[in-house]
Amino acid sequence: MKIYNTLTKRKEDFIPLEEGKVKMYVCGPTVYNFIHIGNARPMIVFDTVRRYLEYKGYDVNYVSNFTDVDDKIIKKANEEGVSAQEISERYIAECKKDMEMMNVKPATTHPKATQEIPGMIDMIQSLIDKGYAYEVNGTVYFRTRKFAPYGKLSHKNLDDLRSGNRSLLVSGEDEKEDPLDFVLWKPKKEGEPAWPSPWGDGRPGWHIECSEMSKKYLGEQIDIHAGGEDLVFPHHENEIAQSEACNGKEFAKYWMHNAFLNIDNRKMSKSLGNFFTVREISEKYDLQVLRFFMLNAHYRSPLNFSAELMQSSKSALDRIVTAADNLKHLIEGAKAEGMSESELAHYEASEEYVKKFEEAMDDDFNTADAISAIFELVKYLNTHTGAENSREYLEKCLERLKTLCDILGLVIEKKEELLDADVEALIAERQQARKEKNFARADEIRAELLKKGIVLEDTREGVKWKRA
Repeated sequence: MKIYNTLTKRKEDFIPLEEGKVKMYVCGPTVYNFIHIGNARPMIVFDTVRRYLEYKGYDVNYVSNFTDVDDKIIKKANEEGVSAQEISERYIAECKKDMEMMNVKPATTHPKATQEIPGMIDMIQSLIDKGYAYEVNGTVYFRTRKFAPYGKLSHKNLDDLRSGNRSLLVSGEDEKEDPLDFVLWKPKKEGEPAWPSPWGDGRPGWHIECSEMSKKYLGEQIDIHAGGEDLVFPHHENEIAQSEACNGKEFAKYWMHNAFLNIDNRKMSKSLGNFFTVREISEKYDLQVLRFFMLNAHYRSPLNFSAELMQSSKSALDRIVTAADNLKHLIEGAKAEGMSESELAHYEASEEYVKKFEEAMDDDFNTADAISAIFELVKYLNTHTGAENSREYLEKCLERLKTLCDILGLVIEKKEELLDADVEALIAERQQARKEKNFARADEIRAELLKKGIVLEDTREGVKWKRA
């Protein structure tokens, strides 16, 4: 299996630190609002990487954090007149709902930054003791120039950063020894959450959070560190500097980064009015369609989101779901007998598509080619199965199709059809729950309907619904 390593800029054979085990850290979202479809790409991509590693027999310890203390969270809390914790807990819960609808498996551990602050303080103190960090008026900075390999991930030169490109500098306050030094601990400001530390009350810088959470839950060295390509610099570069300066060991062997997501060939931004949350997309499509769309391109290729591409993803996914459904119908009517010799030969021949799938995934997780292999298998199964086949053969064919789709996190069971009257009854129950301010139950009903292919739209005229 080969992985493209951002650190070396080439594909490398994957050799884990410990045989049969993989330690993997993926930077999670900052939780101040509903996650957007840009957040969804690394969630889906690296969940698929994890699933494939597990399929290959690895025991994967998968850690993905929630950044639950941040300027944006504090700003939202102040706007609403509630605590930062209330904002972060609310949107962690919403994020988990979206992840479930996208069929993203829960991480082995989902640490929250605010619960790991004592460890961060210890790590910062260790960096001070080793001469890699210094404190000025309650702020602790990392001495970037003291860490000789700084820039090895982003392939940036420190002197180039220092001279020409001011936009790449990490905010240059006068009190720093060097404008490139970055913050490990910041002092408390009025109206902000703070924790006691040897340098006064305050809170950690963003970069130290991931270094500490990775160390606590995975150890000083990990196999794979992953995230969006926007994190390469400065976030991941700074993580390497802190972790390696503190621990004296290589931090991560393989660095994986997914490319950006554009909307109708333009960068997603609120100012352009092309900013979509996962929840908004779920009102138009089953989120399995979003997952299929995301995987239909290589994770290192830029991805363009559009209504047309989502519609074609829906049609393509429907072809796989229909093939699985046809096999289920054939199984129901099939004779309960073992495979014949010709059936065994056909089944063995279909192994070719499994090999193609594995070859694609072994080549830096090429999900686009893996999906092509699934379509070849679908075509083969449509041609080589029928009412005359034995139950054992049909069940094995369906199992083979399901196994490959499950690695990609694609659910191919047809959603149970609800009668119109049942839908109306659940909508009425949801309306009642909202009147009683039981928003948890109202959300449950919406999610339950979505799982069964019913999309709700709240309008001024009332609730409208349609089948996805």
